[in-house]
Amino acid sequence: MTDTQHLLFELGSEELPPKTLLKLSNALLNNIVQGLNAAELTFTVGKAYATPRRLAVLIENLATAQPDKTVEKRGPAIQAAFAPDGSPSKAALGFATSCDTTFDQLDRLKTDKGEWLSYTQAVKGLTTAEIIPDIIRAAIAALPIAKRMRWGSFATEFVRPVHWAVLLFGDKVIETEILGLTTGNTTLGHRFHAPQKITIAKPEDYEKALFNPGKVIADIDQRQAIIRVKAEQAAANVGGIAHIEDDLLEEIAALNEWPVPVTGNFDPRFLALPAEVLITTMQTNQKYFPVKNADGGLLPHFITFSNIESTRPESIQHGNERVVTPRLADAEFFWNQDRKKTLAERVASLDSIVFQEKLGTVAAKTQRVGQLAETIATQLCANIDYAKRAALLAKTDLMTEMVGEFGNLQGIMGRYYALAEGEAPEVALALEEQYFPKQSGSPTASSTTGQILAIAEKLDTLAGIFSAGLIPTGDKDPYALRRAALGTLRTVIENKLNLDIRSLLGMALAAFSHDFDRAATQTAVVDFVFDRLKGYCLDQGYSADEFDAVMTVKPDEPLDFMQRLQAVKNFRHKPEAEALVAANKRIGNILKKSATAATDSIGALVEPQEIQLLAAARQSKQDIEPLLAQRDYQGALNRLAQLRHDVDAFFDNVMVMSDDLELRANRLALLNLLSGQFLTCADISKLQS
Repeated sequence: MTDTQHLLFELGSEELPPKTLLKLSNALLNNIVQGLNAAELTFTVGKAYATPRRLAVLIENLATAQPDKTVEKRGPAIQAAFAPDGSPSKAALGFATSCDTTFDQLDRLKTDKGEWLSYTQAVKGLTTAEIIPDIIRAAIAALPIAKRMRWGSFATEFVRPVHWAVLLFGDKVIETEILGLTTGNTTLGHRFHAPQKITIAKPEDYEKALFNPGKVIADIDQRQAIIRVKAEQAAANVGGIAHIEDDLLEEIAALNEWPVPVTGNFDPRFLALPAEVLITTMQTNQKYFPVKNADGGLLPHFITFSNIESTRPESIQHGNERVVTPRLADAEFFWNQDRKKTLAERVASLDSIVFQEKLGTVAAKTQRVGQLAETIATQLCANIDYAKRAALLAKTDLMTEMVGEFGNLQGIMGRYYALAEGEAPEVALALEEQYFPKQSGSPTASSTTGQILAIAEKLDTLAGIFSAGLIPTGDKDPYALRRAALGTLRTVIENKLNLDIRSLLGMALAAFSHDFDRAATQTAVVDFVFDRLKGYCLDQGYSADEFDAVMTVKPDEPLDFMQRLQAVKNFRHKPEAEALVAANKRIGNILKKSATAATDSIGALVEPQEIQLLAAARQSKQDIEPLLAQRDYQGALNRLAQLRHDVDAFFDNVMVMSDDLELRANRLALLNLLSGQFLTCADISKLQS
């Protein structure tokens, strides 16, 4: 049984960036694990720790050495291993030297492909203590740090200056240099509560030793859980409910090693402001949790967290209250100032903002989106006046003081200002919903006008950026085109809107006057959108072959695509499906390989099975036409499934490629008729058994 020990690595530093702390912690663990795996060092569990002043990794039951192994090296082929006189060739002698042995110690390796010189060598595994330092250094070097810094006279670089490093394997220190530091077994606790050095006797003691006497909760997940519970308790103490968003919870956990809740208050007059303004101010600027009542309305309280247990917590409370008051007063000023000018009066100023160099200003975008929104509203029999008005005002809140200060309130403030100005509620809501869905899994626009504006805005962006040649590559997508494409698809599909994406993108592209290949661009952007559709469908539980079956017939309406896809998914579970899928593959192969072009005209047939199949096919065509008109693809495929026995009988008894060319042509035409009927729904030959 392999000997094992626990391994601990900790890197102590000045305060790490809170928004990237968890990312750095996970990356360090993953990088070390990859290094251990590459070195063939086995272990059971890897765990990451992260606080504002440290990154640490604990590896449990790590093998104390690499396994010994036998390495077989292949040398030159036998015919090249000997000189004409039978003596070893230079190649053979060189191979022996490279193996640190002599020619007479070499073996021969025989396979069915030939015979070669070979050498088998037993290689003893290195100890873990020898390997770990390089794994740690490589793991640190590979961390996703956007900007590394230097400090003092050191040549080393890291995200922040480092001050100590722990590297323990069992109860022994692996002494090495990490970022200019010599590793040891001492760490530091809380900066104020326990600044003295703490000796870690063995890796498994790490978490407990930091907690007591160190006054540090090393596990960031544990700190998040503690912060959530304490925030909820503090809010309940003032009769409210803590408003906790995951991103802020993670950030507060990354700012505190020993989180202590502090409840603060603000002037109730600020509750007259839109709730989103107060929440943004408290969360973004101050890192506070807002407090709400049971109905979801804000209360004049907040929960913040201190990194120390103060003997005078009221001083921390009052200090935070003094800081937040001018922030809220600024927001109040912006709110009052912005309402002195209507959104409609701000439309002209959009001409001062460039959307994209080739695509013109935001004012030009507003005009294009308005035209597209009018077209979409007409197709959906929706309120055209609402669509045009919402498109006109869509970007005007960009010109307000509030959005200038809080960019994340774009759209939200448009809704508030529009309502305050007496705009129709649906128009006002659309100003916010144009940005829906905001992220994966979040809701799409709820109002028809919001859906129209969201689609028009996103299609204009997709068409415009593609026409400018700025197609996303790799992970670079500065205009968030992938999100725009998926958002468009979700809005159309989830709200059951019958819209032709290819046609709408064509209209969107027609609105641009700069020089580009319209046909090629339309094809590229449509392909891009449908690539996103594939990902969406796979996430919804459909299979790749089901998607390909529908994609082959190229439906241009996403909703129509999904209806076909569901019909195919249901069809493949029918007892007739497997035989009909095989028959369709056979039909496709025959038609593809046939030198005789299949025609729509079917002349005389002679075998009873082909005559019966023709009659059945003509009847099924007649039967499915009304079903297709109603987009009842499930019904159409169910009807086509009834052809199974006639198709089986045809292939069992009829030779399609008859020597009689006229008869061959008629039989090919019959197969073409059958193939065409299935292709009205999807190409089921793409389905895998």
